Amino acid sequence: MARHHQPRKGSVAFSPRKRSAKETPRIKSWPKSEEQGLLGLAGYKVGMTHIMMVDNTKNSPTEGMEIATPVTIMEVPPVFVMGFRAYEKTSRGLKALTDVLADNLNEDLSRKIKLPKDYNKDKSLANIQENMDYVVEIRALINTNPRVTSVPKKKPEIFECGLGGKTPQEQLDFALEVLGKEISARDVFADGEHVDSIAVTKGKGFQGPVKRWGIRIQYGKAARSSKARHVGSIGPWTPSRTMWTVAQAGQMGYHKRTEYNKKILKIGDASEVDAVNPDGGFIKYGLVKNDYLIIKGSLPGPSKRLIILRKAIRAHGKHNDAPQINYISTASKQGV
Repeated sequence: MARHHQPRKGSVAFSPRKRSAKETPRIKSWPKSEEQGLLGLAGYKVGMTHIMMVDNTKNSPTEGMEIATPVTIMEVPPVFVMGFRAYEKTSRGLKALTDVLADNLNEDLSRKIKLPKDYNKDKSLANIQENMDYVVEIRALINTNPRVTSVPKKKPEIFECGLGGKTPQEQLDFALEVLGKEISARDVFADGEHVDSIAVTKGKGFQGPVKRWGIRIQYGKAARSSKARHVGSIGPWTPSRTMWTVAQAGQMGYHKRTEYNKKILKIGDASEVDAVNPDGGFIKYGLVKNDYLIIKGSLPGPSKRLIILRKAIRAHGKHNDAPQINYISTASKQGV
């Protein structure tokens, strides 16, 4: 009798918990938007502080009252549109047709990419325009500029960014308009807007099953006979193998995670960085020198980690009203 095969039922959640392949996250899905523009932006996590603001959340018990709120500061220097990529739909999903790169590429990109000898910008652009009937999506190629921040890094990160537009032709027109130009935070987001944060979390290294999975510590005879911080059993006799669902030791942290609907409370300009900079700078980061975001709550990853912000993909029922901020704490925060 043939063996029975079928797709598994249910989700495997965050398994397998292994180290992320790259520190720069790759975004697999973008929201649909009829308005032309970039659908995301990247920045560096600075640290956390707290603010005093007037709660403008509808039906909140503290609506209209001044409340203290923990916030995360992100430094978002202007990003550079180094090119764009056209995708066509095939039976195996989206497939890249070709790339068009800007003429004025950052010198630091030579550390990251090498152009083929036969690359021709006009030829690549003509290839896209001739095959627009098959093109279903245009995405921008963005590179960051870490040199102008306090992050000790020279090589820019490169990531794909979705574009808004009713049709691929509108996306192409916008991509040609911004090709080779810098985009700031205010060109993409607004005060009070909700975004999704995608980043690689803090790495915890190799950890045991108690810390990694939260199993209970053994007690009584089970603890005295061998050890306490382990699972009672790793499985039955049948099936005669250890299932992937058994809590075991292994890598913890340094995983790519997405947090939905983080609210941008304020977009600050580079001219007003003194409003957030503590004396001597943020611990483990330094001074904020460029445009910055004040985002409500926490963000994944440690200080200096690259975080990509995407326009909210499931922001149903969320209001985008910017709150009134009365005070921003610049006291030094230890351990954030």
